[in-house]
Amino acid sequence: MGLNREKPEREAMSIAIGYMPGAFGEGGSDHDYLRKLVEVGDKYDYDSLWLSDRIVGEKFSLEPMMACSMVLAYSDRLKVGTSVLAMPLRNPVVLAKQIATLDYLSQGRFFPAVGLGQEEPEEYEACGVSKERRGPRTDEGIALMRRLWQEEDVTHEGEFFSCHNVTVTPKPYLQPSTPVWIGGRSPAAARRVGRVGDGWLVSSATPEEVKEGCGILFETANEFNREIEDDHVGVLMGYYISDDVADATEKAGRFVTRHRPDAHFTEFTAVGPVEKVAEYVQSYIDAGGSKFVMRPMCPADESMEQLQILGEELLPQFH
Repeated sequence: MGLNREKPEREAMSIAIGYMPGAFGEGGSDHDYLRKLVEVGDKYDYDSLWLSDRIVGEKFSLEPMMACSMVLAYSDRLKVGTSVLAMPLRNPVVLAKQIATLDYLSQGRFFPAVGLGQEEPEEYEACGVSKERRGPRTDEGIALMRRLWQEEDVTHEGEFFSCHNVTVTPKPYLQPSTPVWIGGRSPAAARRVGRVGDGWLVSSATPEEVKEGCGILFETANEFNREIEDDHVGVLMGYYISDDVADATEKAGRFVTRHRPDAHFTEFTAVGPVEKVAEYVQSYIDAGGSKFVMRPMCPADESMEQLQILGEELLPQFH
């Protein structure tokens, strides 16, 4: 599958809209917050719920593999994914076992998206891993996980990991292996998807950057004789719904997780009335995206209302 994508194929792709919490918990005072998030997703037929990964830090953050297992237990229909799992910090044999278990128990509803992790070196040091060569470490880890999911007797001797005559069971429900999505906005991330991934989950990116990244992704897949599905391009997008655009912009700006020095957050964030948010989503569909993770840019006590409005007024336009 290469760059010669016909427009009718793009328009025929299924659109799926999921969500992730905004200011999750704001300190964790509400122990039922995750269950409430799941209930909102089920009520409005969201496709999926996504949880981020930060092992150390003062900001409240659930460990995503544990929290994802709770989501899968709370709901018998929601898909759940990581956005994104810091792959270099984890042993791929243990992670392969965890992912296969969640995939098996949920019958294919767990979708791990992985990335290189945060830029700060403290988290790597705390986890006993060097930040150096985290890209090759990630590539090797993904390749080893696939072998463990598909083969019965695995021996691997690589630059970062070694194992001899090992088998991981159960095998994933989805065959031949659980799809591994890869996060990141850079051209290098898009190339990594083409080389070793099954899908791309990009955040803080403009529609133009998504379109350019899709070109890199599918061209790289061609070079490596791999096939990436057309509809395996996901966009994580912040939003805040309000008829007062100026007020919405000011409020959403306080919840930007990482500002870009080269682009204002409103270039990749939907703020304003539902109609404007829908236009933003459509612009990303036109650029090649088909799976969306919507993040309410607001305090935790407003997140439920924002997700309800999105579920009632926007999802029926695309699902």
